[in-house]
Amino acid sequence: MFPIQPLLSLLGGSLLLVCASVPAMMTRAHATPSVFPTGVTQYAPDRTYNSFILFSGADNHTHLIDMDGHEVHAWHQAGFPSRFIDPALSGGEKGLVGVQLTEIAGDGTHKIPGAVAGFRDRTFGYVNWQGKTVWEWGIEAPGGNARQHHDWVRLHDGGSLLLANQDRHLAGAPSPVLEDVIYDVAADGKIRWTWKAGDHLTEFGFTPEQLKLVLHAPSPDYLHINNMQLVGDNHWFREGDTRFAPDNIIIDSRQANFIAIIDRKSGRIVWRLGPDLPQRNFRKPSVPYPVDQFVGQHDAHLIADGLPGAGNLLVFDNQGEAGYPPRPLQTTGGSRILEINPVTAQVVWQYTGEDSGNPPWSFFSSFISSVDRLPNGNTLIDEGMNGRFFQVTPAGDIVWEYVSPFSGNTPSQGGTRPTRSNWVYRIQPVPYDWAPAGTPHTQTPVRPAAQK
Repeated sequence: MFPIQPLLSLLGGSLLLVCASVPAMMTRAHATPSVFPTGVTQYAPDRTYNSFILFSGADNHTHLIDMDGHEVHAWHQAGFPSRFIDPALSGGEKGLVGVQLTEIAGDGTHKIPGAVAGFRDRTFGYVNWQGKTVWEWGIEAPGGNARQHHDWVRLHDGGSLLLANQDRHLAGAPSPVLEDVIYDVAADGKIRWTWKAGDHLTEFGFTPEQLKLVLHAPSPDYLHINNMQLVGDNHWFREGDTRFAPDNIIIDSRQANFIAIIDRKSGRIVWRLGPDLPQRNFRKPSVPYPVDQFVGQHDAHLIADGLPGAGNLLVFDNQGEAGYPPRPLQTTGGSRILEINPVTAQVVWQYTGEDSGNPPWSFFSSFISSVDRLPNGNTLIDEGMNGRFFQVTPAGDIVWEYVSPFSGNTPSQGGTRPTRSNWVYRIQPVPYDWAPAGTPHTQTPVRPAAQK
């Protein structure tokens, strides 16, 4: 792939013109979209938190790019998600990532039609900078397949938390469900602890009527838990609130519109937001205000100690159809980012497309996606279904934007012909010093096309 900014400098044209005029042989095969720009479309280094970005592309590979969109490294495996391992958790070794290593053969409820990875994971593991597998797990799992999906966590003792699936019969459900489970796996591969969502249905806040709908969901993927992270060190716990113990686990359910914290010792739910919240106010109230209905959300987590907003809950509110019954949505609405005080349940910061001077529907991803708070106070956003990454200031100014050029089969249902997309499930900012010494990066400003 040719870097976009040097081409712009050489040809002096707009980004759209360059992308339209670059010969097909000079672009990555099957790169999509083809009628508007990919790569970096704007970049103000002096206003941006500068880092590498790690993600699995729709091409089923893991990519590490710099802020100018140059691919500085790649791994041939994909992750669900790909994440880097802090050298403090790997004996000081740099360049380790977690990925899905092998797939289950055949078909079944573990596979989404059209998907090239994800729900048919056989083994999960860690690979080094050279791509060598340094740890692999899956054949030790029930059924001999890891079936890891959506999230994983490397632990300080060398073990791992894995969010996974099992086929399961639940009392009251007319057919088997695709159960969400969490395994605590020791470094030697032995399972030390297992948690199953179906054992806690009465703790998620469903009314009796909603619980009937949950158990009779049309899809076996009835909760679709898409996020599992440690709560992490936080001031709430230091101030005496044991619900936020660092080793507790935060999850969210896309299908059922709730975010919850699991007590690691008892397995019970000790904190929760959703599923039933006041209808979203589409007039966009000023902060702070009581949290209203998020729908189909992703990547809920507490902002880490040392970052602006530390201890607050940050979540990508997709506003994609979900809920038992489905929550009403606005036709011209969009997605939003919510920063929530988890004790008062007040929204203390938010982002929508309007904060960047655009209509609300200019920022929208009905599924997948992620969000991260950055050390300088900016927020990094993955508008997943469009493969668009961007960084915004607290005031909503877009100071960096990148559109992934890596395409692949879409996770679509039905249809008579193959479809392709540049969708990206999740992204992660990576400090420059995480990569081995000598890994290059550049920071060349890119002015938005409208300002040229």
